Amino acid sequence: MASKPDRTSSSVKSSTIWISYDLGVRGDYEGLYRWLDNHSAQECGDALAVLLFQWRTDLLADLKFDMKNEVKFDKRSRVYVIYRDRDTNKNKGKFLVGGRKAAAWTGYAQTSEGDTDEEN
Repeated sequence: MASKPDRTSSSVKSSTIWISYDLGVRGDYEGLYRWLDNHSAQECGDALAVLLFQWRTDLLADLKFDMKNEVKFDKRSRVYVIYRDRDTNKNKGKFLVGGRKAAAWTGYAQTSEGDTDEEN
């Protein structure tokens, strides 16, 4: 279970976030869909949702704590969140659960290396 963020003496803030998810074949989609529905998330395509998330002290810590209390994650689970950082006013993204894999499109791009053939 995730450690509980300090929720004392902070006012409630709201942030629009996008969540991309891949829980694998046997993942807890029922728990995730319940969590998304409870937060009035809107579908944005395969495995992508947008919602307004309310938090107090730290957006990512509060989000991770909230999700981990409702959804069972395993070693194959991946959840990526995209949000606007309030300090820098820049869009950012981070894995809350799991991490990056090799992209399915790796190796498809044509490179310009080797345009000139030379004798060995």
